Amino acid sequence: MFKPHVTVATVVHAEGRFLVVEERVRGRVTWNQPAGHLEANETLLQAAVRELYEETGIEGVPQAFLRLHQWIAPDHTPFLRFLFALDLPQMLPTCPHDSDIDRCWWLPPEEILTAKKLRSPLVAESLKVYQQGPRYPLEVLSVYQWPFSEDAPMTDAW
Repeated sequence: MFKPHVTVATVVHAEGRFLVVEERVRGRVTWNQPAGHLEANETLLQAAVRELYEETGIEGVPQAFLRLHQWIAPDHTPFLRFLFALDLPQMLPTCPHDSDIDRCWWLPPEEILTAKKLRSPLVAESLKVYQQGPRYPLEVLSVYQWPFSEDAPMTDAW
């Protein structure tokens, strides 16, 4: 059965710099936006807030939705990556709570865009989308009959 990985990522900007998290993937140091998988019983926005906190220690809520990327990784894993934006008035200290994250960096955009250690090409693409693309209100990602109720009547479509 086809099941793409549903992930969220947040481009975090402050004072002309962007926040990246550094982690080791298969022994290789990589950079990514604060990002991760959608968990059961969680909205996309809740996932973005949770991942931001787990990976950076920053408590914040994205202000806009940027884009949905449909991507197939080199190992043929399909992804749906929901991209958010968070603009902060100043760079905040970071303290990752996720043991997979080694550290966080506030970097100028050109350093990220030219880096050889990006976790995937979506890291640079997401930064470009932030710089060039429109921002959409979070309401475009509305939830329907959330949370699901076990008492709700089921239809044949379910």
